[in-house]
Amino acid sequence: MDKGKVIWITGASSGIGEAVAYEFAARGAALILSARRPDELARVKDACVAKGAAAEDVLVLPLDVTDEAAMPARVAEAQAFKGRIDMLFNNAGISQRSLCIDTDMATYRRLFEVDVFGQIALTKLVLPIMIAQKSGHLAVTASVAGKIGVGKRTGYCAAKHAMMGFFDALRAEVSKDGIRVTTITPGFIRTNISVNALKGDGSEFGETDKNIAGGMDVTECARVIMKGFDKGKREIAVGDGAEMKALWVKRFFPNLIFKMVEKIG
Repeated sequence: MDKGKVIWITGASSGIGEAVAYEFAARGAALILSARRPDELARVKDACVAKGAAAEDVLVLPLDVTDEAAMPARVAEAQAFKGRIDMLFNNAGISQRSLCIDTDMATYRRLFEVDVFGQIALTKLVLPIMIAQKSGHLAVTASVAGKIGVGKRTGYCAAKHAMMGFFDALRAEVSKDGIRVTTITPGFIRTNISVNALKGDGSEFGETDKNIAGGMDVTECARVIMKGFDKGKREIAVGDGAEMKALWVKRFFPNLIFKMVEKIG
């Protein structure tokens, strides 16, 4: 069902973005791959071709989502690639591993620039294209941390809560234009998210923490996401650990989850 569709994925050089790119490649979609590292994007493109995509149907489009001034030109290139954009998968992001008291304001601002404002800025530029097409699909990788606040993630949780709120509200605005909006709430997935997470001073955490190491395989995560897309889900929860049950506890027994995360914190 995705053959010939044009799928733009940010954060496509690793993790969930890379794994979802391979799933779309196997289905015959045209792909626009964006991230900051051209060499890694080239590697992902080669792998997409190996999985069945035609080389001419995969565009490597380097993009730093914090460089808002560069975005209009990148969006023009993306639209010119095949003449349309059927899906924008906002997947770029960074996490955090630091206590609030130890976290510089510059680090909080960095988290919001990447995880919030970069996603909003790109979405706003793609939105008129989809409205003109009278069709489109906007997806965003949020997190269980967008539903539940946990220690050493104050900035990350705030950013992911913001993304859930923004895209839920946007869905209400654009459904009349034939545009779908999907929020994705992964739990612990085996990626480099904790390695690349920011410490309080803005430097990289540099380690894979225990929860991430024991999380869901990223390929399985991508397949769950694709099934959610196919079913038209507005929100896709993906993970296989206890953190997924916490989503239901938060909904029905919020005081219990507050106590649980206080003990963890």
